[in-house]
This record gives sequence, structure tokens and C-alpha cells, in this order.
Amino acid sequence: MTNRTYCDEEEFVNIDFQKTSFKKGDYEYCIFKNCNFNTVNLSAVSFSECEFVDCDFSNANIKNVQFNQINFENCKLIGLGFDGCNDFLLSFQFHHCSLDFSSFYNLKLKNTFFESCSLKEVDFTEADFSESTFSNCNLQGAIFENTNLQKCDFRSATNYNIHPAENQISKAIFASDNLSGLLQSFNIKIE
Repeated sequence: MTNRTYCDEEEFVNIDFQKTSFKKGDYEYCIFKNCNFNTVNLSAVSFSECEFVDCDFSNANIKNVQFNQINFENCKLIGLGFDGCNDFLLSFQFHHCSLDFSSFYNLKLKNTFFESCSLKEVDFTEADFSESTFSNCNLQGAIFENTNLQKCDFRSATNYNIHPAENQISKAIFASDNLSGLLQSFNIKIE
């Protein structure tokens, strides 16, 4: 059996984990600032109530990672398979992050908050994002198929294409001047 590290209320600043080995373990109430996790294998690590600021997680292996009440601020999270994470207590907040080409396939992430994020080509297929907020987010090419978007706030989101008949959008909120993203699938012209 391998030894697991336990870190509580520690701060990690300016660490390149491609060069410095990241210790597998449990991290609670920790803050990571300007750290590089790009392509790092984080499988089976547990993060609880941690904050990541200005970090790069692009293409990291997050299989079986536990993310519980995590706040990402100004992070690169490109190409991540969140659908491979441990789904027990899985919860996030994303502020000013790039999550392009990531996948949330079949996850239950009610009340998730996305603020000023790039969500290009993100896969939300069969996920439950009910009561979530997509504030000032770019959803160009994002995939919504059989997705629960009930009571979501899309008022300031842009470039989305959500087929109303293929997704649950009851009581979702959209801006009246940006309804074309709901109508594209019907191949109609709006002037």
C-alpha cells in the first residue's frame, strides 16, 4: 500500500508539477496559486474545499480525482475529462476559466456557477446542470443533448445552440435579444 500525503490549509505557489513530483493524497482547504498541472497524472487524488488560482490543468489526468467544493479562478482547464472524476460530493465554481474541449458527460452538477468562462466545444451531454449559472460565458460549439438545464441562467451567455426539444429547459432564463441559440436547430431565419 502506498503512503498518501495529507495536507490541510497549506498554500502552494509557483510550482511546476511537471518538474516537481505531485504527491498523491488528500488536500483539504489548500490554495494553489500559479501552479502547473499540465499533463500531470492526478488520478485518485482528493481535493476538498480547495482553491486554484492562475493554474494550468490542461490535459491533466483527473481520473478518479475527488473534487469537493472546489473554486477555480483564472485557470486553464482545457481538454479535461471531468466525467472520469469520482462523482461523490463533486462540486465546482469556475471564474474566468478556459474549459474548452472538456467533458462533463453524464455528471450531476446542480447549482454549478460559471462566470466569464470559455466553454467552447464542451460536452454537456446527459448531464444535470439544473439551477446552474452561465454568466458571460462563451458556449460556442458546446454540446447539449438530453441535458437537464432547468432553472439555469443563460441571460448573459453567448454562442450557445440548445435544442429545446432535446433538452430539459423548463424555467431556464434567457435574454430576449439572444434567443437565436434556442432556434438554430429549427433552421429558421431571424431578422
